Amino acid sequence: MKSERALVVAEAAITLLAERGMRGLTHRAVDEEAGLPPGSTSNLARTRSALLELALERLAEIEGAVFEPLLGATERAATGVEPVAPGPGPGTAGHAPPGGHIAPGPVPDRGPEPESGHEESLGPVIPGALAEMTAQALWAQLTVDRRRTVARYELALEATRRPELRRIYDAAGARFRTLAVAVLTAAGSTDPVRHGRQMVAYGEGVIFDAIAGAGAEPTLDDLRLGVGEVLAGMLGSAPAGAESVRP
Repeated sequence: MKSERALVVAEAAITLLAERGMRGLTHRAVDEEAGLPPGSTSNLARTRSALLELALERLAEIEGAVFEPLLGATERAATGVEPVAPGPGPGTAGHAPPGGHIAPGPVPDRGPEPESGHEESLGPVIPGALAEMTAQALWAQLTVDRRRTVARYELALEATRRPELRRIYDAAGARFRTLAVAVLTAAGSTDPVRHGRQMVAYGEGVIFDAIAGAGAEPTLDDLRLGVGEVLAGMLGSAPAGAESVRP
Protein backbone atom coordinates (compact mmCIF):
# COMPACT_ATOMS: atom_id res chain seq x y z
CA MET A 1 0.00 0.00 0.00
CA LYS A 2 1.53 3.31 -1.13
CA SER A 3 0.37 5.68 1.63
CA GLU A 4 -1.61 5.89 4.83
CA ARG A 5 -4.44 7.57 2.91
CA ALA A 6 -4.49 4.70 0.41
CA LEU A 7 -4.65 2.26 3.32
CA VAL A 8 -7.62 4.05 4.86
CA VAL A 9 -9.46 4.23 1.54
CA ALA A 10 -8.79 0.56 0.76
CA GLU A 11 -10.02 -0.56 4.17
CA ALA A 12 -13.19 1.53 3.81
CA ALA A 13 -13.79 0.07 0.35
CA ILE A 14 -13.38 -3.46 1.73
CA THR A 15 -15.88 -2.74 4.49
CA LEU A 16 -18.44 -1.44 1.99
CA LEU A 17 -17.96 -4.43 -0.29
CA ALA A 18 -18.59 -6.77 2.64
CA GLU A 19 -21.57 -4.87 4.05
CA ARG A 20 -23.30 -3.51 0.93
CA GLY A 21 -21.92 -5.51 -1.98
CA MET A 22 -20.56 -4.20 -5.24
CA ARG A 23 -23.46 -1.78 -5.81
CA GLY A 24 -22.81 -0.11 -2.48
CA LEU A 25 -19.24 0.78 -3.38
CA THR A 26 -19.05 4.39 -4.58
CA HIS A 27 -16.42 7.06 -4.16
CA ARG A 28 -18.78 9.12 -2.01
CA ALA A 29 -19.61 6.12 0.20
CA VAL A 30 -15.91 5.43 0.72
CA ASP A 31 -15.32 9.04 1.76
CA GLU A 32 -18.14 8.76 4.30
CA GLU A 33 -17.03 5.35 5.61
CA ALA A 34 -13.43 6.51 5.99
CA GLY A 35 -14.37 9.85 7.51
CA LEU A 36 -12.59 11.76 4.75
CA PRO A 37 -13.53 15.06 3.10
CA PRO A 38 -15.69 14.70 -0.04
CA GLY A 39 -13.60 14.04 -3.12
CA SER A 40 -10.71 12.42 -1.23
CA THR A 41 -11.27 8.98 -2.69
CA SER A 42 -11.66 10.35 -6.22
CA ASN A 43 -8.34 12.14 -5.89
CA LEU A 44 -6.64 8.88 -4.96
CA ALA A 45 -8.53 6.44 -7.24
CA ARG A 46 -10.25 8.36 -10.01
CA THR A 47 -12.11 5.45 -11.58
CA ARG A 48 -14.15 2.60 -10.17
CA SER A 49 -11.62 0.14 -11.56
CA ALA A 50 -8.82 1.93 -9.73
CA LEU A 51 -10.80 1.75 -6.48
CA LEU A 52 -11.45 -1.97 -6.92
CA GLU A 53 -7.79 -2.58 -7.68
CA LEU A 54 -6.80 -0.69 -4.53
CA ALA A 55 -9.09 -2.86 -2.41
CA LEU A 56 -7.87 -6.08 -4.02
CA GLU A 57 -4.22 -5.16 -3.55
CA ARG A 58 -4.92 -4.48 0.14
CA LEU A 59 -6.61 -7.87 0.51
CA ALA A 60 -3.58 -9.57 -1.03
CA GLU A 61 -1.31 -7.79 1.46
CA ILE A 62 -3.40 -8.90 4.43
CA GLU A 63 -3.74 -12.50 3.32
CA GLY A 64 0.00 -12.60 2.67
CA ALA A 65 0.59 -11.62 6.30
CA VAL A 66 -1.85 -14.27 7.57
CA PHE A 67 0.01 -17.00 5.68
CA GLU A 68 3.47 -15.67 6.57
CA PRO A 69 4.04 -18.43 9.19
CA LEU A 70 3.70 -21.06 6.47
CA LEU A 71 6.38 -19.33 4.44
CA GLY A 72 8.60 -19.23 7.52
CA ALA A 73 8.13 -22.97 8.08
CA THR A 74 9.08 -23.64 4.48
CA GLU A 75 12.25 -21.57 4.62
CA ARG A 76 13.20 -23.19 7.90
CA ALA A 77 12.75 -26.68 6.44
CA ALA A 78 14.71 -25.84 3.32
CA THR A 79 17.65 -24.12 5.00
CA GLY A 80 17.64 -25.10 8.66
CA VAL A 81 17.68 -21.37 9.46
CA GLU A 82 14.83 -19.45 11.03
CA PRO A 83 13.79 -16.61 8.66
CA VAL A 84 13.95 -13.03 9.85
CA ALA A 85 10.48 -11.88 10.91
CA PRO A 86 9.07 -8.88 9.05
CA GLY A 87 9.13 -5.61 10.91
CA PRO A 88 5.98 -3.97 12.23
CA GLY A 89 3.76 -2.24 9.73
CA PRO A 90 0.40 -2.41 8.02
CA GLY A 91 -0.53 -5.96 7.20
CA THR A 92 2.07 -7.73 9.33
CA ALA A 93 1.10 -10.31 11.92
CA GLY A 94 0.05 -8.84 15.23
CA HIS A 95 -0.63 -5.42 13.73
CA ALA A 96 -4.19 -4.16 13.66
CA PRO A 97 -4.68 -1.70 10.77
CA PRO A 98 -7.87 0.27 10.27
CA GLY A 99 -10.79 -2.12 10.16
CA GLY A 100 -9.77 -4.14 13.18
CA HIS A 101 -7.92 -7.03 11.51
CA ILE A 102 -5.68 -8.99 13.80
CA ALA A 103 -3.61 -11.77 12.28
CA PRO A 104 -3.43 -15.16 14.02
CA GLY A 105 -1.42 -15.42 17.21
CA PRO A 106 2.06 -16.90 17.66
CA VAL A 107 2.91 -19.93 15.59
CA PRO A 108 2.77 -23.15 17.67
CA ASP A 109 6.07 -24.62 18.74
CA ARG A 110 7.49 -26.70 15.89
CA GLY A 111 9.81 -28.65 18.14
CA PRO A 112 13.47 -28.28 19.14
CA GLU A 113 15.94 -26.59 16.85
CA PRO A 114 17.87 -29.07 14.70
CA GLU A 115 21.53 -29.59 15.36
CA SER A 116 23.91 -28.34 12.73
CA GLY A 117 24.16 -30.75 9.82
CA HIS A 118 20.91 -32.54 10.70
CA GLU A 119 18.38 -30.57 8.69
CA GLU A 120 16.69 -33.84 7.66
CA SER A 121 15.26 -34.05 11.20
CA LEU A 122 12.93 -31.22 10.25
CA GLY A 123 10.98 -33.54 7.93
CA PRO A 124 8.77 -35.28 10.54
CA VAL A 125 8.14 -31.97 12.34
CA ILE A 126 6.84 -29.94 9.41
CA PRO A 127 3.56 -31.82 8.64
CA GLY A 128 2.17 -31.30 12.16
CA ALA A 129 3.20 -27.65 12.17
CA LEU A 130 1.81 -27.24 8.66
CA ALA A 131 -1.57 -28.66 9.72
CA GLU A 132 -1.76 -26.36 12.73
CA MET A 133 -0.75 -23.22 10.87
CA THR A 134 -3.09 -23.95 7.97
CA ALA A 135 -5.99 -24.54 10.36
CA GLN A 136 -5.19 -21.29 12.18
CA ALA A 137 -5.05 -19.38 8.88
CA LEU A 138 -8.41 -20.79 7.75
CA TRP A 139 -9.89 -19.99 11.17
CA ALA A 140 -8.74 -16.39 10.83
CA GLN A 141 -10.45 -16.12 7.45
CA LEU A 142 -13.73 -17.28 9.02
CA THR A 143 -13.59 -15.19 12.21
CA VAL A 144 -11.40 -12.14 12.77
CA ASP A 145 -10.97 -11.62 9.02
CA ARG A 146 -14.48 -12.58 7.92
CA ARG A 147 -15.22 -9.08 6.60
CA ARG A 148 -12.29 -9.26 4.20
CA THR A 149 -13.17 -12.78 3.10
CA VAL A 150 -16.66 -11.66 2.07
CA ALA A 151 -15.16 -8.69 0.22
CA ARG A 152 -12.78 -11.04 -1.59
CA TYR A 153 -15.70 -13.06 -2.89
CA GLU A 154 -17.33 -9.88 -4.20
CA LEU A 155 -14.10 -8.99 -5.99
CA ALA A 156 -13.64 -12.54 -7.31
CA LEU A 157 -16.97 -12.40 -9.12
CA GLU A 158 -16.29 -8.88 -10.40
CA ALA A 159 -12.92 -10.06 -11.71
CA THR A 160 -14.72 -12.45 -14.06
CA ARG A 161 -16.05 -9.37 -15.86
CA ARG A 162 -13.07 -7.01 -15.58
CA PRO A 163 -9.81 -8.15 -17.25
CA GLU A 164 -7.76 -5.51 -15.41
CA LEU A 165 -9.02 -6.86 -12.07
CA ARG A 166 -8.56 -10.45 -13.22
CA ARG A 167 -4.85 -9.85 -13.70
CA ILE A 168 -4.40 -8.66 -10.13
CA TYR A 169 -6.58 -11.43 -8.72
CA ASP A 170 -4.71 -14.12 -10.66
CA ALA A 171 -1.32 -12.74 -9.62
CA ALA A 172 -2.35 -12.81 -5.96
CA GLY A 173 -3.74 -16.32 -6.34
CA ALA A 174 -0.55 -17.55 -8.01
CA ARG A 175 1.44 -16.33 -5.03
CA PHE A 176 -0.54 -18.52 -2.63
CA ARG A 177 -0.49 -21.51 -4.95
CA THR A 178 3.28 -21.21 -5.20
CA LEU A 179 3.41 -21.10 -1.42
CA ALA A 180 1.26 -24.25 -1.20
CA VAL A 181 3.65 -26.09 -3.51
CA ALA A 182 6.64 -24.92 -1.46
CA VAL A 183 5.27 -25.97 1.92
CA LEU A 184 4.15 -29.37 0.62
CA THR A 185 7.57 -29.91 -0.90
CA ALA A 186 9.08 -29.16 2.51
CA ALA A 187 6.61 -31.55 4.12
CA GLY A 188 7.75 -34.40 1.89
CA SER A 189 5.05 -34.53 -0.79
CA THR A 190 5.90 -36.76 -3.76
CA ASP A 191 3.74 -34.60 -6.05
CA PRO A 192 3.76 -31.09 -4.53
CA VAL A 193 2.26 -29.31 -7.56
CA ARG A 194 -0.83 -31.51 -7.62
CA HIS A 195 -1.06 -31.62 -3.84
CA GLY A 196 -0.65 -27.85 -3.67
CA ARG A 197 -3.65 -27.37 -5.96
CA GLN A 198 -5.66 -29.78 -3.84
CA MET A 199 -4.76 -28.06 -0.59
CA VAL A 200 -5.74 -24.65 -1.96
CA ALA A 201 -9.00 -26.09 -3.29
CA TYR A 202 -9.74 -27.68 0.09
CA GLY A 203 -9.12 -24.44 1.97
CA GLU A 204 -11.15 -22.34 -0.45
CA GLY A 205 -13.97 -24.87 -0.33
CA VAL A 206 -14.10 -24.88 3.46
CA ILE A 207 -14.20 -21.09 3.61
CA PHE A 208 -16.82 -20.69 0.88
CA ASP A 209 -19.04 -23.41 2.34
CA ALA A 210 -19.00 -21.74 5.76
CA ILE A 211 -19.47 -18.14 4.60
CA ALA A 212 -21.45 -18.23 1.36
CA GLY A 213 -22.58 -21.84 1.08
CA ALA A 214 -25.05 -23.91 3.05
CA GLY A 215 -22.56 -25.50 5.43
CA ALA A 216 -22.11 -24.93 9.14
CA GLU A 217 -19.10 -22.96 10.34
CA PRO A 218 -16.36 -25.35 11.47
CA THR A 219 -14.65 -25.01 14.82
CA LEU A 220 -10.89 -24.62 15.04
CA ASP A 221 -10.67 -28.27 16.10
CA ASP A 222 -12.77 -29.26 13.07
CA LEU A 223 -10.26 -27.46 10.87
CA ARG A 224 -7.31 -29.11 12.59
CA LEU A 225 -8.80 -32.55 11.99
CA GLY A 226 -9.81 -31.79 8.40
CA VAL A 227 -6.45 -30.33 7.40
CA GLY A 228 -4.65 -33.15 9.18
CA GLU A 229 -6.66 -35.76 7.32
CA VAL A 230 -6.05 -34.09 3.96
CA LEU A 231 -2.32 -33.91 4.64
CA ALA A 232 -2.26 -37.52 5.81
CA GLY A 233 -3.77 -38.60 2.51
CA MET A 234 -1.22 -36.58 0.57
CA LEU A 235 1.84 -37.48 2.62
CA GLY A 236 0.93 -41.05 3.55
CA SER A 237 1.25 -40.49 7.29
CA ALA A 238 -0.87 -40.37 10.41
CA PRO A 239 -3.26 -37.37 10.35
CA ALA A 240 -1.02 -34.38 10.92
CA GLY A 241 -2.13 -32.12 13.72
CA ALA A 242 -4.63 -34.61 15.14
CA GLU A 243 -2.66 -34.83 18.35
CA SER A 244 -3.29 -31.14 18.97
CA VAL A 245 -7.09 -31.48 19.00
CA ARG A 246 -8.50 -30.93 22.46
CA PRO A 247 -11.16 -33.27 23.88
